[in-house]
Amino acid sequence: MTLTTPALLFPAISLLLLAYTNRFLVLAQLIRKLAEEERSQHQDVTARQIQMLRKRISLTKRMQVAGVLSFLLCTLSMFALFLSLELLGLILFGASLITLSISLVYSLWEVLLSTNALNVQLQDIEALGGARQRESHHTSEKRR
Repeated sequence: MTLTTPALLFPAISLLLLAYTNRFLVLAQLIRKLAEEERSQHQDVTARQIQMLRKRISLTKRMQVAGVLSFLLCTLSMFALFLSLELLGLILFGASLITLSISLVYSLWEVLLSTNALNVQLQDIEALGGARQRESHHTSEKRR
C-alpha cells in the first residue's frame, strides 16, 4: 500500500464531518425552537419530540466521534507509511475504514430516526387540522 491510498479518504472524511456538523446545528436549532414553544404553550407532541431529539443527539455525537477517529487513524496510517512501517500503516488504515463504516451506520440510524420525528410533526399538524375542522363545524352549527 502506498501513501496515496489513505490520502484518498481525506476529502471524503472531511465532507462527512462537515455534513455531521450541519446535522448537529439543525438539531440544536430544533431544540431551541421546541424550548420556545414549550415556554409559550405546553404540547403533548413536544415530549415525544424531545425524546427523539435526545436520541438523535446521542447518535450524532457517536457518528462525529467515529468520523473524527477515522480521520485520525487515517492520518496515523499515512504517517506510519511515511515512516515505512507498512504493517502498522495497513492496520491503521483498516481501523480507519472500520470506524468510518461505524460512523456511517450511526448516520443511517440517525436519518431513520429523523424521518420518524418528521412523522410526529406531520401527525401533530393533521391532529390540529382535524381539531380546527371540528371546531369550525361546531361553530357553524351553533349559528344555525
